[in-house]
Amino acid sequence: MILKRNVLALALASGLCLTAGIQAAPADAATKADGSMAGSGATGDQAAATSAQQAGPGTGKDDKSKQTQDQQLAKSLSAITVTGYNQDMEKSIDYQRYSDTITNVITSADIGGLPDQSIADALTRLPGVSAERIAGQASQVNIRGLSGNFIQTTLNGREQPSTSGSNYIQFDQYPSELINMATVYKSSQASLITGGVGGTIALQTANPLEAPKEQNLNVDARGSYNSQAGDVAGANSTGYRLSAAYQGKFLDNTLGVGLGVAQMYQPHVAEQFVGEASDGQLYTLPSGQKAYLTQGLQLQQNGGTERRTGEVATVVWKPTDELQVSGDAFYSKFKNTSFGYGFRTQNIYGGNQGLISNAVLGPFGTMTGGTVTSTGGGNFSNETTADNYTTDTSVFSGGLNARWDHGNWHVNTDLSLSRASSNEINVDTTADPYNGLGTATPTLMGQSTTYQLAGRKIGTVSFANPGIYTNLNDMGLSRYGVYPYIYHDKMKAFRTDVKYDMPNSSWLAALEAGVYLNNHDYNADREVYVYGNEWGGPGTTPLTIPASAAKVTCWSGKFANFPCFLQLNGPAILAAHGIVANPVKDIHNNSWSEIQSGSVAEQTRDLYFQGDLDAQVFGHQLTGNFGMRYSHQNQTSNGLQQVGNNAGIPITDGNGYTSLDYAPLTVGKKYSDWLPSLNLVYHVSDDDQARFSAAKVLSRPPINQMMAGSGSWVSTAGGQNYYNVWGGTSPLLDPLRATQYDLTFEHYFDDSTGLLSAGVYYKDIKSFIQAVTYNNFDFAGAGITVPIDPATGKPFLNGDYQTAYNAKGGQVKGLELAASKTGFLPGIWKGLGVQANFALTDSNVRNPTTLGGPTSYIGLPGLSKRVASAAVFYDYGPFSARVSGNYRSKFASDTQMSVTNQMVTFAAETVYDFQASYDITQQWGVVFQLLNLTNQPTRTYFGSDPSQTGTIQYFGRTSYLGVNFKL
Repeated sequence: MILKRNVLALALASGLCLTAGIQAAPADAATKADGSMAGSGATGDQAAATSAQQAGPGTGKDDKSKQTQDQQLAKSLSAITVTGYNQDMEKSIDYQRYSDTITNVITSADIGGLPDQSIADALTRLPGVSAERIAGQASQVNIRGLSGNFIQTTLNGREQPSTSGSNYIQFDQYPSELINMATVYKSSQASLITGGVGGTIALQTANPLEAPKEQNLNVDARGSYNSQAGDVAGANSTGYRLSAAYQGKFLDNTLGVGLGVAQMYQPHVAEQFVGEASDGQLYTLPSGQKAYLTQGLQLQQNGGTERRTGEVATVVWKPTDELQVSGDAFYSKFKNTSFGYGFRTQNIYGGNQGLISNAVLGPFGTMTGGTVTSTGGGNFSNETTADNYTTDTSVFSGGLNARWDHGNWHVNTDLSLSRASSNEINVDTTADPYNGLGTATPTLMGQSTTYQLAGRKIGTVSFANPGIYTNLNDMGLSRYGVYPYIYHDKMKAFRTDVKYDMPNSSWLAALEAGVYLNNHDYNADREVYVYGNEWGGPGTTPLTIPASAAKVTCWSGKFANFPCFLQLNGPAILAAHGIVANPVKDIHNNSWSEIQSGSVAEQTRDLYFQGDLDAQVFGHQLTGNFGMRYSHQNQTSNGLQQVGNNAGIPITDGNGYTSLDYAPLTVGKKYSDWLPSLNLVYHVSDDDQARFSAAKVLSRPPINQMMAGSGSWVSTAGGQNYYNVWGGTSPLLDPLRATQYDLTFEHYFDDSTGLLSAGVYYKDIKSFIQAVTYNNFDFAGAGITVPIDPATGKPFLNGDYQTAYNAKGGQVKGLELAASKTGFLPGIWKGLGVQANFALTDSNVRNPTTLGGPTSYIGLPGLSKRVASAAVFYDYGPFSARVSGNYRSKFASDTQMSVTNQMVTFAAETVYDFQASYDITQQWGVVFQLLNLTNQPTRTYFGSDPSQTGTIQYFGRTSYLGVNFKL
């Protein structure tokens, strides 16, 4: 089915006309969080209540029927009388208890009730869920040791596009104030959209028809302070968070309107000590030592601002008990403007091993300290750096939904449009000390650096003549580069589900079938502007620095002993010399800007069938579901292939240069999968359940790894010429397929006041995506054109192909334990509650790396062997408080940036937070928060050698003080 843009736009405009242009929120009160049909065609508290009304006497089921379970859920939810954190926890337990799948749930008493910076913070409180901190705050989420590329994410049942340039969702894009509930599906079922080998995260916004009163208003305002800002020159220390949410019911509760807005403005603050990677080669030093050398090291002060604005709106119309029509949308815009000032010792390796003395080697032979001394010229320097990063991202997700419930029949149809964009611009400015600066032939000064890494602690660095690095007569701008990275990710989807309740069956509660169509388009654009070169060359004369474009800056706090440097204004320096930076596609000097630009299109066509179970086995109730999902995928990518020898078509870049060495390329493949699933819940007693799940699942390849563009070169061996291709990506990748099993036992305390659970799981993942070089590759067989060799008049011989491929997979297995309890003490301590969980994960998959020197092996990206979370909370009358801690052991990730993303090991970390609130009246309250109480840094190292420092970053602790108003 082809989804017409104009039809969808018209439908969205019609359905959302009442929102006055504010981009919107939830709407589908008829679907579960996963987008499938609820048993009665409703969700949340209202879903359970509706189901309870429909399941009355004469249904043919006994007292333990599935319809009666829905009644129990509705009764349990309505019977909750506690408030604050106790209320949210008990509601979450109820949803988990009555779910057919293995899930964990986070709920909010009302919209704006989740006390976290983003929804990612809330998700990390769940068993086996952890987050990677980017710029000090939780962003990419990991589930059961698998990275975000293995996780499917939906909002109101709709698949979400990504601002990351890959598949994983950056959850700091989603304000917690606008999310009403989050469900993590750890087992699969046929009605779930494919993509969640690690799990599926289903986010929901609030439905105004489910609001407790006819008119509801929630306003929150908080000011923030960052403790680290005083150590970073030019950084702000203060920020704020504002949010407002309205929900109203009209026309005898048949029309619901929900509006919400949340804005965050906060300082971006960090101090970095960075040890750089090795090239994996063994060098001989003047001392005779054999050592692996690193590129260098960096120190930076990072500052800037982050501004996020999120908006939601919903219109729900329910004119009869059988018909409901809704329109909803969500919009979030996140802008991060940051700077990084400091210095970089560059090129310790790469032929400079003769400059090294007093080398200190780590346990695996990698140099971790010593002195590097140059006599001038060459390519070793202590550079002054000034980096600027601007990231402007946005997400829109909205659609129209119609639901019809007639007796035992339930039909749900959803039409949606979602899009994401990311415009990231990296600017790097480099200055070096020169002899003869301002003359026609300046030369790089001789320099000397002594350093010592200290593993996961801040090391030491000193310069032999630190004064030259703050002297404008010595320092000249050697290089200025601008690198835009632009992504567009768009999805147009259609879903329809039909469900039939079977009240008279002795073992089936319902049958359900559905169709899901999704057209997914991804575009990536690269541009570049570069002036100069640190090591000289034609047309790269270093520029003198005006006094107005530089300021001497020193360090304080934990970094106080490092040398001072010049804080540079790169654009002002260029302007003083009449130079304007204009980044464009540059096919002549930077061909990668054309090769790494391109598009990927995915077409998903899915069908599913699912049966809900409800039977008696050995005198106890057995519920759950079974089903089959058929998923068909068509993936293609358009890009440029470097064919060489003027064998392509004319392509003119942004500088006006025309090349005939490139040809358009379209490559892709189709595949289909049958995905069975089974979920069983055996009710051992009213309070005890045993759960078993088995399913085949898949996750599509990361979309940025399916780009078709490729560069090439010609090599000669044995008198013959060979055509070789580089690119590192492939549109021919297969999805990541897996078979998974879960077994869990759960005990629920009376009135849902607590939970004890223990579970094990096993995932057999068939393949992982890795880089590979194929020799004598059959290019023609893969649809890649081989150009003509001018020497023979025939195509070049097949050479090497550097690409991505589906490497052998492996197993991921683990154990999860969780416990929670409220109301276990008398009197004023009745409001005390505790919540704790622990997850143990292991895998036989190991990935090789030489970034730390010799080849070593690290685990799956995102896999921490141990993950734990604990919280103690207290509610008493108008007062609520919570202190929590999240721990994760070491894990691998490629989120550390150098010139490109680097796979590093993140050291173990524990982050503590605190929040307290007091309701002054029924309408007014105050709130106080402390985030990252202990100023826990992010620490990385290369390979399996903790002495080989990667990055150490301190972000400071953030405090919030604010007021809220409810009506």
